[in-house]
Amino acid sequence: MRIGLLNNLRAGRSDDRVSCLLGFLKNHPDVLHVETSSVGVVPEALWDLASEDIDVLVVNGGDGTLQHTLTEVIHNGVFGGRIPMIAPLRGGRTNMSAIDIGAAKDPVTGLSRIIEAANAGTIESLVCPRPVLRVEYGPHRDVRYGMFFGAGVISRAIQLTHRLFPSGKSRGVAGPALVTAGLLGRLATGHADGILEPNKVQFILDGVPARGGEYHLVISSSLRRLFARMQPFWGKGPGDVRLTTVETGAQRLGRAVPGILRGRPLPWVGPETGYESRNVHRADLKIDCGFTVDGELVDPEPGRTLSLTADTVVRFIGA
Repeated sequence: MRIGLLNNLRAGRSDDRVSCLLGFLKNHPDVLHVETSSVGVVPEALWDLASEDIDVLVVNGGDGTLQHTLTEVIHNGVFGGRIPMIAPLRGGRTNMSAIDIGAAKDPVTGLSRIIEAANAGTIESLVCPRPVLRVEYGPHRDVRYGMFFGAGVISRAIQLTHRLFPSGKSRGVAGPALVTAGLLGRLATGHADGILEPNKVQFILDGVPARGGEYHLVISSSLRRLFARMQPFWGKGPGDVRLTTVETGAQRLGRAVPGILRGRPLPWVGPETGYESRNVHRADLKIDCGFTVDGELVDPEPGRTLSLTADTVVRFIGA
């Protein structure tokens, strides 16, 4: 079984961690690896690995690196339409997807486990299948694949996180968790200006026009848990697009938030009080605001339409 590693050296982790991983690779020449200095060269690096016919693609980087990798592998067919097993390591500043899939805290530990399992023929025991969100948007129908989508306030909160915690200052999920907690606290006390200003959104869910209006929160994910162990999805149904929204004017927000974040809302939390969570096969949105896919930001654009689907299941490896 051939293992290939995409190693984003500038994903945000410390130089010590980078040195440890490079030292580990010197003792494992059987692991093919390509080093990149930014996500912009990810496509070229993946083409190099694809030419070696690898079975397991290890991605050492953050959520943004994984998002670019998934887009190249699934949408652009770097592996000729084949999707190898993908093993995300926790090598970035934010590693929400890797944590949910089961990656070890130390990338060297994770890579070592993958190598051991491949050599022992037990790699299947580490497989963690997940549907991947497909986000198609704009007049040119651009496409991104990833594990988390957020519109409006969420994308502006990520911008704020980048300003408050510049590169090297916000490891893991501490920065996003602090910013999110602060913003939710402001909303709960009735502040809805500036970064918290609601956005107008129109929905078509599984082909049926749905309730539209102004929203503070619009998120979707195929992860089981977000950062800080949040599980803000409680909808029913067979669809893999899990969508949660909070309308402006939602009732008793301060009391509702703790249960929403655990995926266990209070009995009165529902569409009639401004909160909704649904599982659908396809969500079509019309929005003017910016949005994010796995932390990668897309600027606002008037009259933009986008669609969310999750028709591709990737065999991730958690190690």
